[in-house]
Amino acid sequence: MAVRHYTNLTIDRSEDLIFGRAPHPVTCGHDLTIGAGTVYPEINFTLPPMEVTESTMPAVLDQYQKIIDGVCQRAVDLQVPGLVVEFELLPPMTIEPAWGESIVALLRRALDGYHDKHGLKIALRATPTDVRDGERPVRRRSGRYWEAMRDSFRRCVSAGADMLSIESTGGKEASDDALLQCDLQTMLVALGVLGARDMAFLWDEIGEACKGTQCLSAGDTACGFANTAMVLADRKMIPKVFAAVVRTLSTVRTLVAHEHGAVGPTKDCAYEGPYIKAITGVPISLEGKSAACAHLSSIGNIAAATADLWSNESVQNVRLLGGDAPVVSLEQLAYDCRLMNIAAADGADAARMLRDWLVRSDAALDPQAYVLTPDNVIRVARAIVEADGAFARSRETIAVTLDILREGATDGPLHLNDREKHWLDMLQMQLEMIPTDEEAAIKAACLGTKPDLVPGAYEIDDDKL
Repeated sequence: MAVRHYTNLTIDRSEDLIFGRAPHPVTCGHDLTIGAGTVYPEINFTLPPMEVTESTMPAVLDQYQKIIDGVCQRAVDLQVPGLVVEFELLPPMTIEPAWGESIVALLRRALDGYHDKHGLKIALRATPTDVRDGERPVRRRSGRYWEAMRDSFRRCVSAGADMLSIESTGGKEASDDALLQCDLQTMLVALGVLGARDMAFLWDEIGEACKGTQCLSAGDTACGFANTAMVLADRKMIPKVFAAVVRTLSTVRTLVAHEHGAVGPTKDCAYEGPYIKAITGVPISLEGKSAACAHLSSIGNIAAATADLWSNESVQNVRLLGGDAPVVSLEQLAYDCRLMNIAAADGADAARMLRDWLVRSDAALDPQAYVLTPDNVIRVARAIVEADGAFARSRETIAVTLDILREGATDGPLHLNDREKHWLDMLQMQLEMIPTDEEAAIKAACLGTKPDLVPGAYEIDDDKL
């Protein structure tokens, strides 16, 4: 597969980075064009607490049938202009690919029925789980878990998925401890070297699964890295400035999917989406305040500023006073999107005013929000495309992010307490100690995690560890 190398920004002005519009819209499913001016809800749901086994599969299928009927009927009642449904396979549904396939087929039939009966513009995203860490050490490119994933990709596509995504975890063997220790060098290697190399391999495979079909090779997310950092920071277990750096750094890794053929829309929990949009021009899915059912965050409004799809992340099918939780969640998303679309219908100035309100409501209060302002997104994205190779891009991303945070706290609106300011200085010192040579950085970062790494999984010779 030909690899694209981005050397220029597709969106190079912050005023052009806005919700609902992407330079390269995509059309999929039943007449749904994403990124052409309208923001659509993307609803994601999962089971209530229950086992997923061969014997429980009839009950599992019944749950998904009830969910999709409730969600689609509410979408019709609210007259949504279009809808994306995401089915995130649970691990057993990927390990046993036929189970996931049967649910995709069920959802496909339901969506087709609502389109035929009500004219609902609708598309289905399938997201198999990265189950390769089901054994230790993790074998990224061989073994029964990898073969199950490959089979799952193809079965989801053949069963009727319109988009294929994944939350891949290449590099987590090194990143988990690095997050808790605020180890910037190991985090750089985990995302910018190990993760990037795994992404290239993985997205070539996903591209092959989609080749010649109706299914889009859509996009990945660094959820297991950057969103983990966000949750840890929210719980005050790590500094917020470190989580903000991990967020921007994750872009280098996620970008690889698009260099290897992914066309969007990106995965909803990829808060690195705005940088990806600026670089590639693909439409992006994002989540924020209406994803509180899945996780808390400090970036609930600003995430909507550049979204083309607006998602709830995921919600269990439990009963609330208003109805089943997925139906309630769909309604919240629909009203959020309605507001954005009305603003856009009133013209570019009105849309930009709403975008700026969404940005300003969060940006000064948390460094993780501050790095997502349109001006700062363009600045980070430009640093990425001006560097050559994932390792160099990672170094530059860290450097420019630290500059942005320092400037924001010194002369701008960003509020940082003394502890966070101290950590900015410590992270700057860590950056200056990271070798400029990629192989030296790999060796220094991976010594402590060597027992968990299978060198062939990341194109690293054993003697270099």
